[in-house]
Amino acid sequence: MVRTLLRRAAGVTLLLLALPLAAGAGALAFLGAALATATIPLLAAAALAALTGTAFLVAWPAFALLTRRRATGSAAVSAGTGPAADGRRVTTARPALAAAVLAGVLAVATAGLATVAVFEPLPTGAASPAPAGTRYWDLPTGSRLAYAMEPARGKRRPTPVIALHGGPGTPGDGIDDMDRALAADGFDVYEYDQLGAGRSTRLADPTGYTVARHVADLEAVRQAIGAERVILVGASWGATLAAHYLAAHPDRVARVVFTSPGALWEGAFPDGKTGDIWDKLTPAQEDEIDALAYRPRFLAATLLQAINPRAAHALLTDAEADQMLRQILETAAPAAQYPGAPPLTAPANAPGFWVNQFTSTDAETVADPRPALRAVHVPALVVRAEGDYKKWAVTYDYRRTLPDATLVYVEGAGHAVASDKPALYQGLVRAFLLGEPLPLPAWESADPPR
Repeated sequence: MVRTLLRRAAGVTLLLLALPLAAGAGALAFLGAALATATIPLLAAAALAALTGTAFLVAWPAFALLTRRRATGSAAVSAGTGPAADGRRVTTARPALAAAVLAGVLAVATAGLATVAVFEPLPTGAASPAPAGTRYWDLPTGSRLAYAMEPARGKRRPTPVIALHGGPGTPGDGIDDMDRALAADGFDVYEYDQLGAGRSTRLADPTGYTVARHVADLEAVRQAIGAERVILVGASWGATLAAHYLAAHPDRVARVVFTSPGALWEGAFPDGKTGDIWDKLTPAQEDEIDALAYRPRFLAATLLQAINPRAAHALLTDAEADQMLRQILETAAPAAQYPGAPPLTAPANAPGFWVNQFTSTDAETVADPRPALRAVHVPALVVRAEGDYKKWAVTYDYRRTLPDATLVYVEGAGHAVASDKPALYQGLVRAFLLGEPLPLPAWESADPPR
């Protein structure tokens, strides 16, 4: 009696373990197969085969333990059982059949759940039409970049302005009020969607999104417009890109503006604490973003990202990922602004999720550009806002690295200083580019305002 109870308890335990063990084996097979292929149907097939096989191998002995019974004589023969050493007979075909049925049921159920939860495409949103005047550069780097150009009015100045958007991967909608103001001052102004964002090229292999590729694209843009030197106006990540371009091509930059800059070099902050927009989210905003991010399809792509980026990209397409990023940015946008500022209007232009992910990761591995920048004597304006979520040390790193940098402090503005204080910001940039006195004093202290 005791042996029977123990046997049945062991059988029940194995049956209870069959589902989690099979699911775990399927997940491991899905990820393990990504080491060899980026083809999603093959990953799914490997996962289903591992799940079914594991379920069968665990369920078979479980059913054997549960159905084992004493049988002798003609009853044993008629039951189709084999002899055992102790005179008992155990069934063989029936546990195997039951295990096969259970494995099949689990396989069908899992395939159905995975189809709905993981393989069902996410919303993509409708692509916005390109604004009038949108053009394209087909660069020797292999990038096809969308851009808009605002020509100078009046007497044209010899050095054009190139605006560099943030993100990585968050372009605007082309020409804006700042661009028109600079054009009125005689500058040709260019706004372009960086690789992987907006209406520009998306890469099949997302590991191609690197800081070096963005720098190479910018140099190719300079050559495409036929400018000996350019003026760079970079915001957030765009400021980081401007700094790396300046380090690589110091003789090609006449002036540079760093607005609410991202980290000049991530290696200077090994703890990763440079200040992040997520640090300023409200609990309600966090919950809304979590609801977007904690979806099985996105989580599966996140796991694949570390194993096989091509597989991650194949599972979560650009259209799906970009739409999700748009929703996240729309939710987080208020955290980039100063309290009470006019709300930001989300650009119609598509953001780029994968360029954001892989460029940010690559930025953590690049060489320190600061030794080269310390020898660069190019006039630079560093704009810091009172409510910027970036750490003060991140901003001041620009001031102390670049020998000809001027730091100004804007009160009553957040990271999106150009939106929060548009008139003041335009006045700062225009005065700096024209070589006129700035409307704000230079901030000389290494310490932030109290």
